[in-house]
Amino acid sequence: MVDTPNNTLERLIRLPEVKSRTGLSSSDLYRRVDAGTFPRQIKLGVKAVAWIETEVQEWIEQTIQSAREGVQQ
Repeated sequence: MVDTPNNTLERLIRLPEVKSRTGLSSSDLYRRVDAGTFPRQIKLGVKAVAWIETEVQEWIEQTIQSAREGVQQ
């Protein structure tokens, strides 16, 4: 695992967890990855990929912030 600047260990999460956290379908996730609007997955093996948990969490927080900025009065 990689040490981040704040001394926490990075965690890899698999597709079912990414889908659960984001509410997106597999096809929508991969479309967004291809478009550069969602973090790119890491290849773990021939048929296995995962995402870095902190990158997914940052994307979720940015999405929430963008949505709220559009609603501010």
